[in-house]
Amino acid sequence: MRKKLPPIALEIVAIGLALLILIPFFMIFINSFKGIRESALFGLSLPSTWEFSNYRDVFNQDNILRGFKNSFLLSALVVVCVNLFASMAAFVIQRRGGKFLNGVYMAFIMGLIVPVSIIPTIRLLDVLHIKGTYLSIVMYYTAVLLPFAVFLLVGFIKSVPRELDEAAILEGCGYFRLYLKIILPLISTVLVTVSIVVIVSVWNDFFGPFYLVTDSTKWTIVLQVFNFVTLYSTNWGIVFAFMIVVIAPVLIIYLFLQRYIIDGLTAGSVKG
Repeated sequence: MRKKLPPIALEIVAIGLALLILIPFFMIFINSFKGIRESALFGLSLPSTWEFSNYRDVFNQDNILRGFKNSFLLSALVVVCVNLFASMAAFVIQRRGGKFLNGVYMAFIMGLIVPVSIIPTIRLLDVLHIKGTYLSIVMYYTAVLLPFAVFLLVGFIKSVPRELDEAAILEGCGYFRLYLKIILPLISTVLVTVSIVVIVSVWNDFFGPFYLVTDSTKWTIVLQVFNFVTLYSTNWGIVFAFMIVVIAPVLIIYLFLQRYIIDGLTAGSVKG
């Protein structure tokens, strides 16, 4: 029989893994308050002079507000699309069943494994005459994130008793009303989890907007970071300040809603 690791050993391992994440973040944070010479050293020491003007210089940039607006807009639209389409698809797949819908479900599962082919995607958007528009990037993210959402929701809907469906139908409830009034409220925890994952994925993604958005007025905040680093590569203090400003919204959302992620991921794992 294998011996279990003592609690102190597990704590040491957990602390070590946490430091792997926190030390780079601390380095970015502390260097965002340093001048040109100190920040270029990428050190972990406190700044000799706190340069709060780095953040002022960041917010003086015209493109930062436009980048935030584009990222918030895309994140919100993709959250609505993914939650709506994934919840309806998962409801039909799980409740109707059959060979065809099982095949559809397996196609969604394959979407979790098969990488995105960016060149055919660009060609398709070009044929549809929507390349470079907000619609194209929303459709792209919705397609990429739907498989994960469907997989999660199908697993949870399995734990919802079918007796609720039968009782509602006997009372004269149609399928759409059943989905809207009964299923949606019951899967709200999982939908919050999906929303958080979608927001983080859209907010942090670089390659999607980089390849699909040609108009600089539609660039997301991550592309603005890329442009900002190019312009201010000689002043890492301002670059790090920009990175902190970009990371802050998603970090705050994650810290306040992290318990919903765990609840949502484990909600359908055990049947009641």
